[in-house]
Amino acid sequence: MKIGIFGLGQMGSAMIRGYLRTNTLSPADVLVKGGRSQTAKKVSNSLGLTLIDNLTELAEASLILIATNPASVLSVLESLPEEVTANRIPIVSVAGGVSLDEMGAVLGADYPLAHSIPNTAVEVNQGVLGIAYAEKISADTKKSISELLTPLGRLFETQEDTLGVIGSVGGSAPAFVDVFIEALSDAAVLYGIDRKSSYQIVEQMIKGSAELALETEKHPAELKDGVTSPGGTTIKGIAALEANGFRHAVIEAVKQTMS
Repeated sequence: MKIGIFGLGQMGSAMIRGYLRTNTLSPADVLVKGGRSQTAKKVSNSLGLTLIDNLTELAEASLILIATNPASVLSVLESLPEEVTANRIPIVSVAGGVSLDEMGAVLGADYPLAHSIPNTAVEVNQGVLGIAYAEKISADTKKSISELLTPLGRLFETQEDTLGVIGSVGGSAPAFVDVFIEALSDAAVLYGIDRKSSYQIVEQMIKGSAELALETEKHPAELKDGVTSPGGTTIKGIAALEANGFRHAVIEAVKQTMS
């Protein structure tokens, strides 16, 4: 399998590192088209990827990823030679702001296209990837794209008009969690835990809590109730969160990412 990619910024490089981390791809099987900046060249050299100049080389790819800035997406599609488009190689854009209809207007409404919004956890194969498919894409091609992206994390198929919601909750919210980690770490340090240990404790707690929720499929309220005894310390902490508008703050934060 080979994957072609345009754009090796933060998201593009995170995706490629995720593939390499699990040996899903060898570095030589990642075909990178460099741009005007030297980022693609630097990342390609550091990871041993194949930097290409001739776009006809993408005809060997099983999937083409577009991870450029939104303003470049349509020009990238327009630059693809017939040797590539004639092979009907699936193309997945991970750039926001450019719709499937706009991409289809360049390559044809029946071209196998998908629009995905992943988060940076794809680098460690724990990503959240919202994905919407072109209307006329076949079931077999959808399955193929899904299989090619699954090594990076978990896919959530949706319509394009709600793709941004997954992008906000899955893509922006990790920064909210990072702030939460910092806050809990500060509290631990305040009460005598060293900084390094405080981060490790909090990060493991969050990882374990998420794994427990995923594996048991219990409602979050049920998991919460399981550790909140009457008059106990945990319910007092939850009451303090509620008194300070914790839930409202989270909902409002997501709302702001949608504006």
